[in-house]
Amino acid sequence: MSLRRDLSRRLFLQQASAYGSLLGRAAPLGLQLAGLGAAAAQASPLQGGPGSDYRALVCIFLYGGNDAYNTVLQTDRTSFGAYRATRGQGPDSIALPPVGVAPNPLAPPGSPARLGGARLLLGPGGVSRTVPLAVHPLLATLPPLHAARRLAVLNNIGPLRLPTTKAQAADPRHPLPARLFSHNDQQNTWLTGAPEGTTRGWGGRLADQLQALNGQPVFTAVSASGNAVWLAGSSVRPYQVGQQGAIRLGLNASGQLFDSAVAGAALQRLVSQARRADPLDADVAAVGARSIAAEALLRNALRPASDPAFGTPPAGGSYQPQADPRLLYADPLADAPAYNPLAAQLQVVARLIDAGLRGAVGVRRQVFFVSLGGFDTHSNQNRVHARLMAQLSHALGYFDDVIGGLGALAQVTSFTASDFGRSFTSNGDGTDHGWGGHQFVLGGAVRGGRGYGLLPRLAPKNPGDNGFDASPDLLANGVLLPTTSVDQLGFTLGRWFGVSDSALLDVFPDLLNFDASVRDLGFMAP
Repeated sequence: MSLRRDLSRRLFLQQASAYGSLLGRAAPLGLQLAGLGAAAAQASPLQGGPGSDYRALVCIFLYGGNDAYNTVLQTDRTSFGAYRATRGQGPDSIALPPVGVAPNPLAPPGSPARLGGARLLLGPGGVSRTVPLAVHPLLATLPPLHAARRLAVLNNIGPLRLPTTKAQAADPRHPLPARLFSHNDQQNTWLTGAPEGTTRGWGGRLADQLQALNGQPVFTAVSASGNAVWLAGSSVRPYQVGQQGAIRLGLNASGQLFDSAVAGAALQRLVSQARRADPLDADVAAVGARSIAAEALLRNALRPASDPAFGTPPAGGSYQPQADPRLLYADPLADAPAYNPLAAQLQVVARLIDAGLRGAVGVRRQVFFVSLGGFDTHSNQNRVHARLMAQLSHALGYFDDVIGGLGALAQVTSFTASDFGRSFTSNGDGTDHGWGGHQFVLGGAVRGGRGYGLLPRLAPKNPGDNGFDASPDLLANGVLLPTTSVDQLGFTLGRWFGVSDSALLDVFPDLLNFDASVRDLGFMAP
């Protein structure tokens, strides 16, 4: 029997058992919870003790289209000269100073002069490129992670149907991703491989392949950022959590409503039992039962956010995440500490990972989704992007620190993604929609300290228009033509996650258009 067929058979049997106890509308809630707890106890990871075979993928999505040119900078003279010439125009230059320029504390907040020079990442910038890269001045946590070989740069990555040259991109007969430059469609394309309307993401499709390893499939795909199509598979269903963990259906931690256990039990019956014999009512009841049972398990499985592993225990009173120093970043515009919502999302993800490592929720493979919005910087880019880069830097540093404290650096891999990159040209004080961009991948199994993929050849724009005839990688307005596909990123992560090559080609069918030698980008250790 093939590995894939065997996994599918086990997946069916696991789901029949787990969902039967978790979602059965005829079963009393107590029986559901008993079945859930028993399955969790039986599903501790195999040989080596809890957590020995645990792995997690974390997607960090930057909504709005992150400006890749001011996130990752090419330090060679030709590239940086083209960058300064193109982005240094008025009325508000968006060109960052070169490496080594000291910040000017008297300059306006968020301005390039106030930020100072880009931060150098020592190591080769990418394929056939030994010149080091640099990052935005406020991505202060990234150079140490890069030097520790836990952070890699993915150069010029974006959705592609097949490898595409500049001439082919201009040919209407050549297959391109649908509805380029549209926020909703390109967010969906990054996360699912197709425009808005697609209902299954590649994170969920990867999880489909290994869900049989989890005693509790309900905790396979978890979002700390609301509804997330990236997590949805054919059988995997996304599960949402809030800042404090599982979302309760109006009940307190003791299962009470209005301080009444009787009222709490009545609410549980109402939301978990169908009242009519039709599929919609049965589905709604199943979701209610699933939520109640899952929350009851997580309530006891998760260590509190105030635990020193994740936060700062309060000196007195209750824990307030908005006041936790570990969740505060240095806001460059207010020049004061501020609450970081991305770090807070990663805090609850870390607590769930901790529960998985301890065997408390019966999982060996998990995918997570978090996000940060505000990257659609058509105007006021200097100030807006500075604040976002400070938040991203703090959140990545915080998450690496927490996962390191759990002893799980090699078992957790995170990566950034965004709708698209932005235009090389400035519109006066901002940038417009693009296509390709640069992303980061972080974790102890990452072959970090270098860039992967081809760096674009930057050149000044043509005199008199927004073309870039001297570059094979820049389309009109300086839009980056991707040379690495999102599917190659997914294939590389999927191999590390434990999915077979044949199954990965089912998850990413467009990779059949790519040579087998380039499907794995090589940034993950086995």
